[in-house]
Amino acid sequence: MSRLAVLGSPILHSRSPALHRAAYRELGLNWRYEAHEVRAGELSSFIDVLGPEWLGLSLTMPLKHEVLPLIDDLDRVATLTGAVNTVLIKPAAGGRTLAGFNTDVAGLVRALAEHGLTRAVHVTLLGAGATASSALLAAADLGAEGVDVIVRDTAKALPLTELGRTLGLTVTVSAFDDLARARPTSDLVISTLPGGSALSGEFPPQLRRNVPLFDVAYSPWPSALATSWQESGGTVISGLGMLLHQALIQDRIFVSGDPLIPLAGEDDVLAAMRGVLSRDPVEG
Repeated sequence: MSRLAVLGSPILHSRSPALHRAAYRELGLNWRYEAHEVRAGELSSFIDVLGPEWLGLSLTMPLKHEVLPLIDDLDRVATLTGAVNTVLIKPAAGGRTLAGFNTDVAGLVRALAEHGLTRAVHVTLLGAGATASSALLAAADLGAEGVDVIVRDTAKALPLTELGRTLGLTVTVSAFDDLARARPTSDLVISTLPGGSALSGEFPPQLRRNVPLFDVAYSPWPSALATSWQESGGTVISGLGMLLHQALIQDRIFVSGDPLIPLAGEDDVLAAMRGVLSRDPVEG
């Protein structure tokens, strides 16, 4: 039996095992998918002891950057973002190789498309962690020309500024203290903050009413940010759609080694995965 797992910390809230198990049942694969608590600094030792039955890994915080020195081959998206959320373990002469992928970007774009959001000239982005680089690349895919990055520590946004330059985006950086002065004419707000994060201020009411919020968080839900949007009558999209679509693309990688090759009966696989999310309420 091939084994796979999602790694990260905290991990108890993860919906990934349910999603992937549903996909493997639909595909008729006798694969085992688990969740393991792996903290910062523990990833290398975890991977070192994996046996030959291991096929792949999904990575969440705080491991998307930590894995980079362990990867033998990076795909283009992972190279651009500097973040890996998917590891394919491939047998090789004398051992194995690790291939790293980033499926968060495609997952985010596909989730937005399900809500009719296929273009955004200006995007406001919260956070500067591993998922923020994926959100910046997703903004470029949506045709963005400018992105306002809002962070707690502006120094941590330097990699996003450099990535924006590579992507041909104009990136401006401000601190959370400036939320009230955020651009009210943005086309989309993307928050990459953990679900339990609290903000010291609030976005302008006009922005919350008129500009959709995509919140990558899904547990606990609603987040404080999502609640402020809902109370203003605005549109909020939770991170469950991104989780669903990035997981589907992960399974393309685990099955064929290629994120662009659809699964056999992929529509049915996606429906089975979506069904798990609808039956299994979000914690919190």
